[in-house]
Amino acid sequence: MGMVYFIAILFAAVGWLVQMQLRNKIRKYSQMALRNGMSGKEAAEMMLKQNGIYDVKIISVAGQLTDHYNPGNKTVNLSQEIYHGRNTASVAVAAHECGHAIQHSIAYPMISFRSAIVTVVNVAGTALPWLIMFGIMLAQRIPGLLLLAIIAQAMITLFTLVTLPVEFDASRRALAWLQERNIVVPQEYDAARDALKWAAMTYVVAALAAVTQLIYLISRYNSKR
Repeated sequence: MGMVYFIAILFAAVGWLVQMQLRNKIRKYSQMALRNGMSGKEAAEMMLKQNGIYDVKIISVAGQLTDHYNPGNKTVNLSQEIYHGRNTASVAVAAHECGHAIQHSIAYPMISFRSAIVTVVNVAGTALPWLIMFGIMLAQRIPGLLLLAIIAQAMITLFTLVTLPVEFDASRRALAWLQERNIVVPQEYDAARDALKWAAMTYVVAALAAVTQLIYLISRYNSKR
């Protein structure tokens, strides 16, 4: 169990550092007023309209870094500072979330696959801590428990890996739109790209943590056979 805790603590620390860097970037680029004066909400409305999407609502939600697209009720949810902000960070984040709405509208394969496995992944995530604890404790007597833990971890790992192209593609769509529609000038574009890069890094860390945990569980299982 000690190695499991070590992996969890290590990547939690790395994730925290990346999250802090992301917050610093958002804070920095929130001070960069957009030259055209557009708000995050206005950018989202324009991007959706120009991509022929009229059935997605843009709403303001509480909290920081709570921005997300909900395919269930077709809403682009923007934190208040992004929704109202008239700066580079706001339009970058808003455009990124609209990138997910576009993926959903065109049935982008990776986002469709991720949506298809999310229920199974949620069940796996709930069961995993118990499977790991009892699987390691009872490895000699009930080896099947550790095997179940590996299967659950594999599902979570698959989800984190599939999330990477989904997030990278949404950022690619956002940056292309910002540039092609002249929403940002070159300096603002560089800032938007930097902010979205650090947002993507949070998902990279999560994927690395999941892969490392999976490799450890497999090695632990093989050593007990």
